[in-house]
Amino acid sequence: MPPIVIVGSGLAGYTLLKEIRKRDTTTPVTLVTADDGAFYSKPNLSNALAAGKTAAALAGAGAEKLAADLNATILTHTRVTAIDIASQRLRTQNGELEYGKLVLALGADPVPHGLAGDGADAVLAVNDLADYAAFRRAIDGKQRIAVLGGGLIGCEFANDLAQAGFAVEVVHLGGWPLERLLPLEAGQRLADSLAALGVRWHFGRTGKRVARTAAGYQVTLDNGEMVAADVVLSAIGLKPRTRLAQAAGIPAGRGIQTSALLETGVANVYAMGDCAEVEGLNLPYVQPLMVQARALAATLTATPTPVVYPAMPVMVKTPAHPVAVLPPRIGAAGGWQVECSDTGICALHVDTAGRLQGFALTGSETGRRNALAKELAA
Repeated sequence: MPPIVIVGSGLAGYTLLKEIRKRDTTTPVTLVTADDGAFYSKPNLSNALAAGKTAAALAGAGAEKLAADLNATILTHTRVTAIDIASQRLRTQNGELEYGKLVLALGADPVPHGLAGDGADAVLAVNDLADYAAFRRAIDGKQRIAVLGGGLIGCEFANDLAQAGFAVEVVHLGGWPLERLLPLEAGQRLADSLAALGVRWHFGRTGKRVARTAAGYQVTLDNGEMVAADVVLSAIGLKPRTRLAQAAGIPAGRGIQTSALLETGVANVYAMGDCAEVEGLNLPYVQPLMVQARALAATLTATPTPVVYPAMPVMVKTPAHPVAVLPPRIGAAGGWQVECSDTGICALHVDTAGRLQGFALTGSETGRRNALAKELAA
């Protein structure tokens, strides 16, 4: 019997494999990964520095142990180059592989920074454990870090670096951090709290060039301002990996498009995690991934189960000023009602009838997230 084949050994791929084994211990499952297959949680990469955790410390069980524990075949250092949907075979650099059901858990790539200058090739991004190891080597003995992007990952890295004693400057196109998720008051409180930790902000700006200097690098912003740095980190966003699917004729938009059953437009091919666009939504967070893994494991083991998301607040790992946000649906009519205190912000997004549609909580107010999530679910 051809196996279930999972492509990708990130949190999505391994969580799905574990969920399948909870339901079915014998169906052949093969997991294919381009790296060494060690388990780690990608969300931990952006807050490991202040905790003193190296890349090795973040790595959990290796591929050999996981394969034994989960009764699976794990093919490491095996890059998939093409999908033949007619014959249900994968082409890899190490040969071909037949599948019965195929799951694409490919993740996402950093958005290209588009910087000019002779230092552009030295700009780093942290998207996996190897990237984090390279970043740790780059900042060893250094002091000044320029972070491009003040979204979720940029803010988490800025907090982590500043807390670890680095001088951090953040260049962000928006008028405040996390402007796509937070109203002004909440974003400003986060910015102020990180500034109190030593972070310098450059709002409404983008980087244009990175030049090498005798002391490190110089980042030129779009207004001509210069930011000196020893290391430049790009955190301007992620782009779902869709190229492999598209080359095989599997429909993709922002992500690989799927139904609520995580079925793609091609028979016996599924997608989940950061690479997937599930009924029009690409949700690159941990909780949606976990919901998808449980539903898809059921579907793949003969119990078709659509993905039904509960209310899922996103926790931003910024200890200087924690943030919990559950944004309203795109296009939702309504507005923010904001209450501020010395210790936190409570912003509720409500419609014209006063019904809760989403929330943004900071500081001491984050303790209300579970109660508000229940209200939203109801």
